[in-house]
Amino acid sequence: MVGGRSERGSRRHAGAASVVVPFPRDAAGVRLDLVRFVPSGRSLLATFGVLVAIGFAYWLAYSTPVFAVDKVEVRGASPELGREVSLATRDLVGRSLVAIDAGEVEGTLRALPEVAGVSVDRAFPNTLVVKVAPERPVAVVRSGTSAWLATGAGKVVREIEVGTHRGMPRLWLRRGATIRVGGQIPGGLISATRALAEARAAGLGGRVKGVRLPGDELTLVLRHGTEIRLGRPADVLMKLVIARKVLALVGGDATHIDVSVPQRPVAA
Repeated sequence: MVGGRSERGSRRHAGAASVVVPFPRDAAGVRLDLVRFVPSGRSLLATFGVLVAIGFAYWLAYSTPVFAVDKVEVRGASPELGREVSLATRDLVGRSLVAIDAGEVEGTLRALPEVAGVSVDRAFPNTLVVKVAPERPVAVVRSGTSAWLATGAGKVVREIEVGTHRGMPRLWLRRGATIRVGGQIPGGLISATRALAEARAAGLGGRVKGVRLPGDELTLVLRHGTEIRLGRPADVLMKLVIARKVLALVGGDATHIDVSVPQRPVAA
């Protein structure tokens, strides 16, 4: 009995040991498993060859005349602005399309007074495409014997000959005011140019002859003589939309339409 009990105890002990303590793998087996994750010499050589080919292709495109610019194509600009853009980009002709920094070119062109926005694209193999969004003048600014075009934001975009652009409203500067192309008109007139831009958005742009600014009150004068009295320069677009609807009802018979209080428009 004692011997049998001792033998059963030994078997239980041996069974427990076989479960808790696994048989360790030898160091050589571990090294063999790691070898599977190391790239082979052939794959390393192939990767290196691909990188060399990419580098050579980039060097070829960058340094040789294969992709040299032979034309700068300007889209969206007037003939006058197109000539200015072409002049500003003439140094790019002959350079590789790959080497041209599009952001730098766009920054240079945005500095042109008549450019509101611009994007530069590469049209391989040899064309650089420049898409221009031009500024939209809304008024002719006059001072003495000089005249300029100004946008709704009050930006002066071009000096023009007196007597041209007759379809645009005239704004007169006070004597001694300084105007610079690319700069802003005097602050007192910016509310007038903004109102003219809103008149264009409201569908009245072609009907406005001029703007009056007695104090802080805005009045647009239409070509057939009717005045649109806007009051203070707030909610101008809404006031002009209401004025256009009133005009459709009364035609050209009204001497003025007062929408300074847009909830209660008055036509006289």
